[in-house]
Amino acid sequence: MSADGPAPSLDVHGVRYAYPDGHVALRGVDLTVARGERVALLGPNGAGKTTLVLHLNGILVPTEGGVTVGGLAVGPDRATLAEIRRRVGIVFQDPDDQLFLPTVAEDVAFGPANLGLRGAELSVRVDEALAAVGMSAHRERAPHHLSFGQRRRVAVATVLAMRPEILVLDEPSSNLDPAARRELAGILRSLPVTVLMVTHDLPYAYELCDRSVILDDGRIVADGPTSVLLADPDLLARHRLELPYPFRPVPHPVTE
Repeated sequence: MSADGPAPSLDVHGVRYAYPDGHVALRGVDLTVARGERVALLGPNGAGKTTLVLHLNGILVPTEGGVTVGGLAVGPDRATLAEIRRRVGIVFQDPDDQLFLPTVAEDVAFGPANLGLRGAELSVRVDEALAAVGMSAHRERAPHHLSFGQRRRVAVATVLAMRPEILVLDEPSSNLDPAARRELAGILRSLPVTVLMVTHDLPYAYELCDRSVILDDGRIVADGPTSVLLADPDLLARHRLELPYPFRPVPHPVTE
């Protein structure tokens, strides 16, 4: 904690990354996300969004620059990495990448159990996480018997059970029917956690995130209120982003 208050949930400073084949995916990215903020990360395919996300929990290591999560620097130390991966909860686009145990409750308990939690403390974590996503009644069901939207909610619960500093969502609205999309939006709005949402669904970003960042060719090219960015058709066109017709956002006034 600094003299000015708690450290931001996420601080990416000067991150550059080149893959072994020489392809430069990130070209000096700076991004700060305050605690409790909900930010959409937008950009075309190949912009570097996935590469950036993989830096947040130490799967990739920057060629230059660094990342801190809640004031803790992401580094190679195993103990530090374990804590970083607890703090950064990533919900993948396909929930089946995260659900692999016989019951919903066992899947949600898996992460905290690996932290050493047992008994009543573990049960509390599972109960809290399932209640947060409205899936308490399904705790004994097999995940593969659930609808896709329900599985995505359980995937969110598996991350919430770790009590993360920041929740990173990869295309959370993809493949959801309208009702499941609306239900998930309500859940995400209610969560008292910092959110970074990677999405091509611009109306979903508008609905859930006051702030958006556009990443293109490995650089942050725009950062501001979502309503303002999405109301700029030239900006969207330059970075291969497109609003569905006839959706037209109304820019909200920027508050200091």
